[in-house]
Amino acid sequence: MTSAGSGLSLLQTCALSLLVFTGASQFALVGALAAGGSPFTAAAGAFFLGVRNAFYGLRLSQLLALPRAVRPLAAQGVIDETTAVALAQPTRRSARIGFTVTGLTLYVLWNLTTLLGAVGARAIGDTDAWGLDAAGPAVFLALLAPMLKTTTERAVAGAAVVLGLGLLPVLPAGVPVLVAALAAPAVLWAEGRRRGAGPVARAADDVPHGQGEDR
Repeated sequence: MTSAGSGLSLLQTCALSLLVFTGASQFALVGALAAGGSPFTAAAGAFFLGVRNAFYGLRLSQLLALPRAVRPLAAQGVIDETTAVALAQPTRRSARIGFTVTGLTLYVLWNLTTLLGAVGARAIGDTDAWGLDAAGPAVFLALLAPMLKTTTERAVAGAAVVLGLGLLPVLPAGVPVLVAALAAPAVLWAEGRRRGAGPVARAADDVPHGQGEDR
């Protein structure tokens, strides 16, 4: 429904779900388009959110050790859920089964519900009148909130919100999302500086008073 509310046709909505099998990237893409952003900035935001799947793939390639012929197909199923299920298994065989069953089940259900949602959105007419434009961000925040367990993760999320909302009035639609991605390296850099300064400060405190002074 969110995609339909962003102006995408039924065919475009279903094609997006079939080809871009990662919810966060889909929500980012349709959200940027709904806000009037260009296709380039919308696609760029979706791309950066999907980069994490590449890191999942590096870990899963060692764990699953799939034949080369099936790796391109398996890559389509590398998402948060399949990675979590595969990594939780005690053996390679069970990891392959968990990855395959989870991936196929979610892929079928995701695309089926996408089709039903798009058809339903067309049936109810103006989706903006129902407030469905907020459904995507609300779902994404609901999925994200339980994952913010450490102080660093909360700091990154908070900085990203400040950057995204603060730059929203002055930058084209979709661009604030890209700039908000800078929150992670900025917070990590600041934390690294703080930790690095800690030992130096403690070492200075341990120097006896008057040591090193000219007599």
